[in-house]
Formats: sequence, structure tokens, C-alpha cells
Amino acid sequence: MITGWIDLSRGFSQVASLRSAEPPETATRERRISLPGLEVRVTGADVDLAVDRGIAVACTGSPRFGHESARRTAVATGPAAGWLTLLRDQRHGPFSLVSGSYAVVFLDAMSRSAILACDRFAIRPLCYAFEGGRLAFSDRADEVSQSGRREIDLQAIYDYLYFHVIPTPWTVFRGVRRLPPAHAAYVTNGALRVEPHWVPVFQEPRSTNIEDLKREFRALVREAVAREAAERNVGCFLSGGTDSSTVAGMLGEVTGRPSDTYSIGFDAEGYDEMSYARIAARHFGARHHEHYITPDDLVRGIPEVAAHYDQPFGNSSALPAYRCAQIAKADGLDKLLAGDGGDELFGGNTRYATQRVFEAYYYLPAALRSSVVEPIVMRNKWLLAVPLVRKAARYVEQAQVPMPNRMHTYNLLERVGVSKILESTLLSQVDVDEPARQQRATYARVNGSLVNAMLAYDWKYTLADNDLPKVCGTAALAGIGVGFPLLADEIVDFSLRLPTSMKLRGLKLRYFFKEALRGFLPDAIIAKKKHGFGLPFGPWLTRHEGLRGLARASLVSLADRRIVRRHFLDELINRRVLEHPAYFGEMIWILMMLEHWLADKAPRFGLPGPSA
Repeated sequence: MITGWIDLSRGFSQVASLRSAEPPETATRERRISLPGLEVRVTGADVDLAVDRGIAVACTGSPRFGHESARRTAVATGPAAGWLTLLRDQRHGPFSLVSGSYAVVFLDAMSRSAILACDRFAIRPLCYAFEGGRLAFSDRADEVSQSGRREIDLQAIYDYLYFHVIPTPWTVFRGVRRLPPAHAAYVTNGALRVEPHWVPVFQEPRSTNIEDLKREFRALVREAVAREAAERNVGCFLSGGTDSSTVAGMLGEVTGRPSDTYSIGFDAEGYDEMSYARIAARHFGARHHEHYITPDDLVRGIPEVAAHYDQPFGNSSALPAYRCAQIAKADGLDKLLAGDGGDELFGGNTRYATQRVFEAYYYLPAALRSSVVEPIVMRNKWLLAVPLVRKAARYVEQAQVPMPNRMHTYNLLERVGVSKILESTLLSQVDVDEPARQQRATYARVNGSLVNAMLAYDWKYTLADNDLPKVCGTAALAGIGVGFPLLADEIVDFSLRLPTSMKLRGLKLRYFFKEALRGFLPDAIIAKKKHGFGLPFGPWLTRHEGLRGLARASLVSLADRRIVRRHFLDELINRRVLEHPAYFGEMIWILMMLEHWLADKAPRFGLPGPSA
């Protein structure tokens, strides 16, 4: 953990003494510096602290320096000293010379300035608060030391219910922000500015040699896995999909021994994918470890996992990931490799094909759409009785929704209606249009094809805000490290110069990725549909009394906080989830995780007024 603060409004009479940090305490692996107006503390593995001539650097992660002097210093002394060397030599634009996962805090007491930065996907997060010249920071939002009382941000609660996570740059705490991926915050002359230090630029080369690209890609994946596996007792998550199977196979190749693979199964029809994990494990000769999650595991694990996160987090795959990490840790492993990133870099999510189908509507001339198609299928009520016309009307209606809003037409809040779900007291204090505005702003930053715009959008909302915190958070809770070889900068850069047609060929997802690994992966893995560690929470909720009791108690407690209408919660648990377990089970899950987080971190939080 990194945590600390600096008062940049004051002079530092003891700056000359700011030369070295206290040695680490063996029990806690903690190092700190403390002066009037300045305090920095780092604790645990993969963190470092260096101080020299009035400048302090705290960092976490595994940065790889492209600056020769910084690289040599990092090898000899540690990454924090490497950052010091780099930032002294390249004060403007240093982050283009660093790859890998990292978060870094740079404090210059002499010039009363600071820089905070994180990697391309915010694998290593960094949160901060800046007010009155005082900059506080931590890699956990709940550890940022604010000068006033820490308050819950109601807009963040609404955003959580919409996204099931709280997207950057916001956090659940008022006044605390989280650095977006590939961003840096600069504090100079009493002012703070936040800006990207890296922006993806997608290319569309006119001619490519696919065989050369295949060889290059496989070499890059192999190198990335080898880096993540160096000097560690490493295993990997294995869902049986193309990404995790690729990592598992490459891990065995680079280590020269069977890889330890960890899979989670569910005894529920339509959810269990263990058979594919077994195919991959047999194909690569892995030492395969399986565990089947039960509803009782959820009853025990939900409060623990919810309370571990620094803010409400609603990804239901967190429980299976946590159990995987626990088992690997008990087996003596130091680190697990995950396959996250392949879908979002190479076009593997089904929505990419779905949105291409809707976008095809705009290939029709505008005059034809407005004067012929829409009057026929949208404005003739008697024709809507014909199933084919009714289906066409739904297609046109959804195609008319602009991107990226179209991807969220099935959002739980919007489908049910916010006024039916949320208390009026909460709605009167939040902006219900804010999530749509921030999504449009993110989507608009990429000028490229429909597919590439969706990929870049997912790099933030799917990876940086959701999937990576899920894996990193649960691995940290289990006490084990985690690596993401498919998100290596070199692989990301490779994906940027891959033509859109090689990512999505017609409606064929991740065309190039599969072709490049054909012959390496089993044919059954290449042909399977994407699944992952989907959790059958809704179906279990309808028939497991312990889980249903936990859910009911959680919703009652949340109703007492007057965030969600009590009448809706009663209807949700007593009727809606029984009719549509998967869909409304997801809503109950995110509400449960919110309540258990509040019970641990803000037990007195609630809104005034009667509950409806």
C-alpha cells in the first residue's frame, strides 16, 4: 500500500534532512518518511520508497524503464530510485519511457510540486484529494487522508447502481478522485491538472502479411508471459476460454514444466464450463486444480469480499476469482496469471458484432430510412401484429439510439425506471444523465472505426474500471500476486496496428487472435463461445434458503438507509427474481454488495425522510 500527504502551501524548513527513508520494518515491510507538512508510507510487497535532496518517490508495481540510466538504477537500487533518475532527467513527458504496471507519486518539497501517475490500464490504481494546497494520496480510496470528515458521494452511489462499479475519475468519497488509466496529475503553483500521458492511436494499414503478424504476435505473447513468470512460483487462472488457455499453454512453454492451472465450476445447468478448462489442461499437460463453488460459499464469502474493496464493487465474478486465488495461495503459489485483455484488444466481445449489425442500418440512404422504412415498420400499428414486422421495428428502434448509449439499452436502472427503484430524496440530489454524458465523452475520444471505438471504450469501462479491479482486489484479499500478460504494452501496441477487419471479420469475433493460435490451442477451445466464470447467483437465490435469507436481510437494511424504495425491494425479492432469476438476480447482487460495503465502511450512512 502507498499512502501519504503533503502540504504544498507551506515552506519546508527541514527539506535538507529529506535525504533517506527509514529502513523497512521486518514484520510489516513498512517504510516511511515524516516531516512537518509531509508524510509518506509504503507497506507490503511490490512497493518502494526513495528520497534524495528534497524529493520523495513512492511507487508500486513492476515498471519497465526505457531510459537506460533509470533502468540501471532500478536494477541496482530499486524502482523508486529508477523513477527518481528518470524524473530528474525527463521531467516533461517521462511516462512515454516507462511500460508495465505501475503507480507512482513524485513529491518535490523544494518546488512545492507533485506528480501522480498510473499505467495504461490503471492496473495499479492511485487515488487523491487536493484542497487548500494539501495533497493526500493512496492506492485505496478509503485510505486517502482528507482534511475534513470523509463523506459518501451520492452521485457515486447512483453511478454504482448504474455501472455496478464506480468509474474513474470518481470514487465513493466526496472530494476523492481516482486517476483514470494512462493519466497523470500535476500539482504546480497551487493548481492541479489531470491529463493523459498516453492516448491510443488506431491504424488501418492497407496491406498486411498475416503470416508475419501471426509469428510476431505469438512471440510477443510468449515474451510477456515469460516476464510475468520470472523469479516467481507462478500459476494461472483457467476458464477454458481462448485467453486463459493461451496463457496457460505459454506458461508451460516458458517455464519448461507443467503449469498449475486453477478453475472454478458451478453445479448449475448452462453455467458450468469446466469441461473446456479440462480440455485445455490436458492439451498442455498442466497440473489442473478444480473447485466447485456452492451457494454456501457465497453466504460465507459475500460479506468478506464486499468489505475488502475500497469502495462498492458489484462484479459477481469476484467470488469465484477469490476462491481460485485462495486455493492457489494455499498451494504455495506467489502469483497467478490472468488472461484479461484479449477480448478488448482483439475484438472478442459479442456486443462488437451486435453493434455492427445495428450500424448496418445506416448503410441505407437517409431518405429511404425516413420516407419508406420507418413509416412502414414504426408507424403502422396494425402491421406490428405481424411477428417479422414487429422484429424489424425493434431493430430500427434500437438502431436509432446513438452510440454508445445503444450498448446500455438493457441497463437495469433504465429498463425498470429510476423513479420506481430509487428514493426521491436520492434522485433529487443526483444527476441521472451524468453516466450517459461521461460514456459519450469517453467514446468520442477515439476517431476510428466502430469496432475500435468500442474497444477503447471497453479499455476503460470493462478493463480498468471493472475486470482488473475484480482480479487485483480478490488476489490481494487472498494474499497472492497477479499478472496480466496479454495487457503488456507491446501487445497493446501490436493490436493498435492490426486492421479492424482482422479483429472482427464480418461477424466473426477475434478473427486474428484465433487464427494466430490455431494449432497451438485445441480446436474445441477456438470454436467455443466466450463464457468465463459466470456466477449462477439468480438461479441459486430462488432455491437456497441461506442465500435467500442473506439477500433479504441485506435488502431490508438497504431500505432502512432510504436509498432504494422498500416497496420495490419487496417486489424484487418476492416476485421479479422468481420470474427472471438471471436478470433480476444481478440487481439483487449489486444491492447486496453495496449494503455489505456500507455496513463495514459507513454503517451510519443513510438519507433522511420516510421510506416508500
